Amino acid sequence: MPNRKKVMFVFGTRPEAIKMAPVVNECRKFPEFLETLVVVTGQHRQMLDQVLRIFKIEPDYDLGIMEANQTLTSIVTKTLTGVEEIILNERPDILLVQGDTSTAFAAGLSAFYYKVPLGHIEAGLRTFDKWQPYPEEINRKLLTSLADLHFPPTTISLEHLLAEKVSRETICLTGNTVIDALLDVAGRKYDLAQTGIKLTPGKKLILVTTHRRENWGGPLRGICSAVKTIAERFHDQVEVVLPVHKNPTVANVVNELLGSLPNVFLTEPLEYEPFIHLMKASYLVLTDSGGVQEEAPSLGKPVLVLRDKTERPEAVAAGTVKLVGANEELIVNETTKLLVDKSEYDKMQRAVNPYGDGRAASRTIYFLLKYFGSADSNPEEFNA
Repeated sequence: MPNRKKVMFVFGTRPEAIKMAPVVNECRKFPEFLETLVVVTGQHRQMLDQVLRIFKIEPDYDLGIMEANQTLTSIVTKTLTGVEEIILNERPDILLVQGDTSTAFAAGLSAFYYKVPLGHIEAGLRTFDKWQPYPEEINRKLLTSLADLHFPPTTISLEHLLAEKVSRETICLTGNTVIDALLDVAGRKYDLAQTGIKLTPGKKLILVTTHRRENWGGPLRGICSAVKTIAERFHDQVEVVLPVHKNPTVANVVNELLGSLPNVFLTEPLEYEPFIHLMKASYLVLTDSGGVQEEAPSLGKPVLVLRDKTERPEAVAAGTVKLVGANEELIVNETTKLLVDKSEYDKMQRAVNPYGDGRAASRTIYFLLKYFGSADSNPEEFNA
């Protein structure tokens, strides 16, 4: 098929894989027009493999850049040189990256150096503070400068791109592909007993995730101290599950402060499927994760965000997400409010889905087909 266009996907972390998987699988539905090439950088090797298995994706290339305690410079350098080699070997017609990791930025820069068109999925997110989140805010701004096609997930992210003088003709408002993945996996049957976590019927489950670089050190200690206070204060009412990130900088603090509490379960990082079903079973969620801010409101779960700023303001505006930072007192007070005040909980729990309708991947690939001249019109855009 000589007229087929080669679409090269590059991703490496678990969140990237989750959000990219629906797009990869959608691309594969059009083999007469598009050839799918999957490149993984592999810095979250174990967690990445789990996601690839769930969505039945076999990488064509694995850069294998994983190395203990490597710097951001090292990650970018290895990705740049690895992607360069594949571009020279495969000659893709377009390269797609997702989000704001340093590998996404490096892959985009490599595409630019070889004049390969670049598509940026989840474009236009901004906090307007280059240090929060670090280094992601700068990575995504640089990707906007490099990209030829932009796929913002929400109206707000679209407006950010337009304010930065990005041509509207190069933009497709898709919704977020994380909702495509979420709806797929949440709809599958799953028994939480498989995780080995024995939850007590009748107790409220608080799911906690924290891993962000800007929370390392003092902020992480504040977060863990707050969780400790909550677990002790409501020991007969709540159970806490906290999947512990592999990074020793995170794991050592979490284990020190929370390891001895009987109603706090510290687990290995969970695979995507059990994590989604654990979120479904939770009463509320405390997180510094970007993806969880999008997923939990779609499941009707109140979210307290362990960050001072967020590039995902839609759920804050809708009232299902609240920023509490790493402030111990604020985390304790807001969590207590949700545990004891039913009206406050109900207000936040209303299921609002400002992030997607499960058709983001379809819109993304259709826009690509139009870009390559294989479709007559652009897709109907997402309307929250």
